[in-house]
Amino acid sequence: MRRGHFIAVASVVVASASAHAQSAGSNVVGAGWLRLAPQTSSDPLEVGGQAVPNTGASVDNADTVGITFTHFFTDNIALETVLGIPPKFKFYGTGALEAPSINPLGDVRQWSPTLLLKYYFLSAQSRWRPYAGLGVSYIWFTNAHVSPAFQQSLSQQFTNGQSASLPTSAHVDSEWSPVFNAGVTLNFSEHWSGVLSFSYLPFGTKANLTTTLPRGGTVHSVAKVTLDPLVTLVSVNYRF
Repeated sequence: MRRGHFIAVASVVVASASAHAQSAGSNVVGAGWLRLAPQTSSDPLEVGGQAVPNTGASVDNADTVGITFTHFFTDNIALETVLGIPPKFKFYGTGALEAPSINPLGDVRQWSPTLLLKYYFLSAQSRWRPYAGLGVSYIWFTNAHVSPAFQQSLSQQFTNGQSASLPTSAHVDSEWSPVFNAGVTLNFSEHWSGVLSFSYLPFGTKANLTTTLPRGGTVHSVAKVTLDPLVTLVSVNYRF
């Protein structure tokens, strides 16, 4: 009898812990680890409108803190905003630009707030809830820098070796991108949960370099880069 009573009490506790963990009207905030892994490809570097053969660029992975806010309109449909501390990406040359002496070519910070419409499978009482989402992200870049070694290399190239001190500035174009998302939520209790999420953003951009010549003219260089990042988010969420 005592054993039966214990099982009954335990069942009530477990049921109440997962009851309505994500249901209509719920708001959920989350924070965790966000990794962006670009699947990079690029066109040849263009200098003064002319493509330079056997040149290209790649971008390394970046890690940052991801923050989410989700509102459930129904037990299954939710709208989520994804933000993060803007990570810094480093650009590396490929082909004729891959010499270690000039790499990384530069770096930039990426901002990419995202809005996702998500559909949660199973019921609001389920402990495990897989979901799929579709959304949009606006990506822009700040604090773009060209490395001193690459600036010196460009300067020598444009002055036929006479000067290594010509300044080069950088600007990376902003872009919109669709976002394809899927993941799963594990509800620990009525309020706490863990999330594993994967997203794909198919987009590319242009890195624009402007080198100022001794007499005040400029040389414009462009690197067209396809990024197509795979984004992984592991977070802990709180429902209120």
